[in-house]
Parts: sequence; C-alpha cells; structure tokens
Amino acid sequence: MTTFDQREHAFEQKFAQDEEVRFKVHAARNHMLGLWAAGKLGLSGAAAEAYATNLTQSDVARFQDDQLVRKIMDDFKAKNVPASEAEVRRELERVLVAAKRRIGGH
Repeated sequence: MTTFDQREHAFEQKFAQDEEVRFKVHAARNHMLGLWAAGKLGLSGAAAEAYATNLTQSDVARFQDDQLVRKIMDDFKAKNVPASEAEVRRELERVLVAAKRRIGGH
C-alpha cells in the first residue's frame, strides 16, 4: 500500500467516524427535543418516551430542522399548546448543544 493509499484510507475512516458522530448527535438531539415537546403536550412516562422515540426513529428523523419544527408546531396546535416557533427553535439549539456534549461531538 502506498503512502497515498494509506492517506486516502485514513481520510475515509475519519469521514465515516465523523458521519457516525453526526448521526448520533442528531438522534440524541431529536430525542431530547421530543421529550421536551412531550412535556409541553402533557405526555409523561411511556407516552413521552414514545413521542420522543418517534421523532428519533421514524421518517421524522430524516426531516430537516424546519420540517421537524413544523411537525412539533403542528402537534402543539392540534393540542392547543401555546408555544411559538421561536421557542421551539431555541429549544432545538439548546438540546443540540447538550447532545454534542453527551455524544462528544464538536
């Protein structure tokens, strides 16, 4: 294996590792946001965990941030939960920082 091949392999490994960390941070962020939203929706225990898990594991998990916020806002609206989009976005940012700390991402 040449030095170039070794460097290429190292870059590929680093990229794969970075992608794995990014995925884990994203999943943790969605889960924490889901627990926060579940609390606002009056859910607790298993129901809150199920709501958060849905945001982490379903098609919702592939949503862009705007779609995730819209999903939560729609759920809030359906249950007459008084919350602004700005509040949801602030919480999204707060839990992102917490998820990065938990997972060890940058």
